[in-house]
Amino acid sequence: MTSKAASVTQTGYDSAQPRIPKGYKQTDAGLIPKDWCVQSMAELYTFQNGVNADKSAYGSGLPFINVLEVITYSTLTENDIPGRVSLSTQTARTFAVQRGDVLFNRTSETQQEVGLASVYDGSSLVVFGGFVIRASPRDGRMIPAFAAHALRSPSVRAQIVARGQGAIRANIGQHDLSRVQVYLPSKPEQEAIASALSDADALVESLEQLLAKKRQLKQGAMQELLTGKKRLPGFEVTPGFKKTEIGEIPNDWNLDRIDNLAQITTGGRNTQDRVDDGLYPFFVRSQIVERINSYSYDGEAVLTAGDGVGTGKVFHYIKGKFDAHQRVYRISEFGPRMNGYFFYLYFSIHFCGRIMQMTAKSSVDSVRREMIAGMLVPLPPTNVEQDAIVSVLSEMDTELAALEAKRAKAQQIKQGMMQKLLTGKIRLA
Repeated sequence: MTSKAASVTQTGYDSAQPRIPKGYKQTDAGLIPKDWCVQSMAELYTFQNGVNADKSAYGSGLPFINVLEVITYSTLTENDIPGRVSLSTQTARTFAVQRGDVLFNRTSETQQEVGLASVYDGSSLVVFGGFVIRASPRDGRMIPAFAAHALRSPSVRAQIVARGQGAIRANIGQHDLSRVQVYLPSKPEQEAIASALSDADALVESLEQLLAKKRQLKQGAMQELLTGKKRLPGFEVTPGFKKTEIGEIPNDWNLDRIDNLAQITTGGRNTQDRVDDGLYPFFVRSQIVERINSYSYDGEAVLTAGDGVGTGKVFHYIKGKFDAHQRVYRISEFGPRMNGYFFYLYFSIHFCGRIMQMTAKSSVDSVRREMIAGMLVPLPPTNVEQDAIVSVLSEMDTELAALEAKRAKAQQIKQGMMQKLLTGKIRLA
């Protein structure tokens, strides 16, 4: 990671005031460098709520910033704004967003996301919606690039989250935002800090883009390898494809029902059986794997939710000791013709589509055993080919896991930098 900052200054301690580091001062908001100041948001910005237009006005016209964009981006441009609204010229002028304005979402489903800040860095005319608060700079003492980081810093977020109110949804208003206090260095130091944090952001963003590309490649490889559209070298015996109930598959592949390839049962546990820090995995009806201190099963299995919000979306693979909820299906005891992980990969991609075809509704409330039992699975003629396919896809999983760990590390480093740079614990010279 590179930065325009030349060096980091380490401070000693003032012998006259042993509890305060040399070059620092104590304020009501905390310990900060002597040449920094503490400012309330009211001193730095003026606030305004967004426009509430008629429903008929939405869909065309000017781009308008809504809650989702504010939550998603710390800095946004007109290209990040999908929504449109038709307004009169006078109304558009009143609610126009200027470059350098800060937008806050004034409502959120969770208190942790209320009042997130997003700086507008675009050049086109955009407006902001009714669930958004605009903060317009009074005199430019806080530069926009610095604001994009400082107003999402832990110290500022803690103040905003503490002021978020609401029994069902968290809300925050102009008055509460105006009372939030921020640490303010000189403009040159703001620029140096913003540059360093932007470099950290760029690294995280590059890793996220690489992850997205690798995930897309893996998804494509899964679709092709698990259906035989692409064969690994040395496995094609009879060239060409044949039509089947699930589409075209290679001439030398077969189809079979899941209940001919494995056993299908359900677990026997209740949600309240879970134990924090339990010894064994406990599969319930969500993507989160709980823990439990006893186990009912020991072996290879694929698990999926039988009902609830995870229906057709939640899949797990396990090889070892575990337990399962009574409304979780356990597919296990795979016969000699089926590699369990090959089945897991194919099943997790195609099962949701199957159950949607079997119901007239737009969603599925529960899974019947027949939905699983009668599902057809394409089978390569030998386990060797299945094993080879699993090996290729597992290598891609390993690469993805390594990238995810690298991204997590970069995010952790960036959070540490924010904590130290935005409070003056480390100075950039």
